[in-house]
Amino acid sequence: MSEKWAKYIIVAVRYNSSDKHIHSVKRCEDLGDKLGDSEVRTKNAIVNAIENKNLTYATAYQDESGEWVEGAKVSVVVVNGKKYLRTDSNKKEEDNLGNLPEF
Repeated sequence: MSEKWAKYIIVAVRYNSSDKHIHSVKRCEDLGDKLGDSEVRTKNAIVNAIENKNLTYATAYQDESGEWVEGAKVSVVVVNGKKYLRTDSNKKEEDNLGNLPEF
């Protein structure tokens, strides 16, 4: 990491029993040259932060050497009145943050 990607970086997800809807995520503050300690936040808290607090989120994963690699920007997509966390604008009724590890 050499520059800030977003205010917070999502590094892992926990799905509900259907594996289509995120229950919670692990996020780290983006400190510019490194990531801060991880903390667990609910999906609803992330949606609220993006929509009401104008906080930015992105995903990241660790490569084979343990270095963080930038993923994609995270946004809230509304489909049939329900809010989903997505890294694309697809209108599927599910969350999609890529292939982040589960915790």
